[in-house]
Amino acid sequence: MTEERIQKIESAVEAADHIPVEKKAELLALLGKLKPAIAKVAHTHADDPQSIGRFIEASAHEAARREKRPHLLQKVLRELKQSVEKFEASHPELAAFVSEYSALLSGLGI
Repeated sequence: MTEERIQKIESAVEAADHIPVEKKAELLALLGKLKPAIAKVAHTHADDPQSIGRFIEASAHEAARREKRPHLLQKVLRELKQSVEKFEASHPELAAFVSEYSALLSGLGI
């Protein structure tokens, strides 16, 4: 996952004025854990990190939208979880990140 994509995700979160400040901070801190977790997967699975990155970007975009579309957010989070399941044993940090990230976005009441 590129630094540009991570910055794009962080910018979307920062611009979402409907997300409470403490939740934004929590989400941004969690996104900080993403880069090292993705980098570990990239060493053995070249294409998967890009796919995971797209799902994370799409879910952050849905969370940052003013107009709520919870069905789309839940769909993207489900696809994100499925894309990471095969790494659960070999890359537990990535699986933990996705679980925590999904729970946080779901908990925003979107």
